[in-house]
Amino acid sequence: MDERVREHAAVLVDWSAQVEAGDDVVVSVGPDAHDLAVAVARELGERGANLLATYSSAELTRAYLTAHDGDFDEDPAHELGLYEGADVVLSIGGGRNTAAMADVPGELQGAHRKAHSGVREARYDTRWVSTRHPTRSLAQQAGMAYEEYRDFAYDAILRDWESLAAEMANMKDILDAGSTVRLVKPGTDLTMSIEGRTAVNSAASVRYDSHNLPSGEVFTAPYDTEGVVTFDVPMTINGAAVRDVRLEFDGGEVVDFEAGEGEDALGAILETDPGARRLGELGIGMNRGIDRFTDNILFDEKMGDTVHLAVGRAYDACLPEGESGNESAVHTDMITDVSEDARLEVDGEVVQRNGTFRWETGFEG
Repeated sequence: MDERVREHAAVLVDWSAQVEAGDDVVVSVGPDAHDLAVAVARELGERGANLLATYSSAELTRAYLTAHDGDFDEDPAHELGLYEGADVVLSIGGGRNTAAMADVPGELQGAHRKAHSGVREARYDTRWVSTRHPTRSLAQQAGMAYEEYRDFAYDAILRDWESLAAEMANMKDILDAGSTVRLVKPGTDLTMSIEGRTAVNSAASVRYDSHNLPSGEVFTAPYDTEGVVTFDVPMTINGAAVRDVRLEFDGGEVVDFEAGEGEDALGAILETDPGARRLGELGIGMNRGIDRFTDNILFDEKMGDTVHLAVGRAYDACLPEGESGNESAVHTDMITDVSEDARLEVDGEVVQRNGTFRWETGFEG
């Protein structure tokens, strides 16, 4: 076994999920994530945690959804109980076909998501962390040789997370003190309110309210969005290729949208529920260990020189205690490249220009 698999498992269990003796841990394992799952199981055993492994396959989900009549029971008790009884949920992705869900109607996927809203909230109440084991299917999707892709993935995952957290704190402090964010680039001029919201320093650990490995972003929950934004980074949404997205916001809602490819898939997301037409997240990528786009949102949205926005659900960690943010059964991220002819302003002050932050060498205010 590649020693980096064991390192990945140790980072996931210790740094990311902060697993302790006696924790009840659910590990969801993708079809080709066996090696990482075995390493994680060993780490959990050494720490005296309680392990329950489940199998997660997009092909299995496709078979179920396409055979179903679409009238799903709400929050099945056996599934809800699994997450209500868990302290930690680790999702180890690694499927055989990244497009396995491509022919499942978006409306059917949306109905299934809405019926599982309570299950999803129960999982979010745990110390949950999602990660990916580098697989051949992910390498193929990225257009890379398998060995090359493994090197790329581990460069992103096996970081000095404490040092990165200290750097990202600069951006968190700016957003926490700010009221309005403006993003400007060709085809984009968007303003968002962030007053009263708390930014998350997403350093790949639940101690920072961060739930992805790799991570490396600072995000918050915007509202009162106005203007136009274009997303020029290719992405896959529910198994469908989506390219060149344009969203127009008025009164905080998407009032018009288009896509060069995958417009039907985008439309299905936006029609899921009323909250799907509002923003739930503004994220700023800061992981310089990610140096190329790979059509995998877990990696791509963390890349330096990017900003991503998510339509749908807002995360509670960004909201004042007792306040509900945007609610939706979806949380769908889309990415825009800000490496050239772009600027990010907070309260009228440029904090990033052409991908360079104001505390970095080469910044031009």
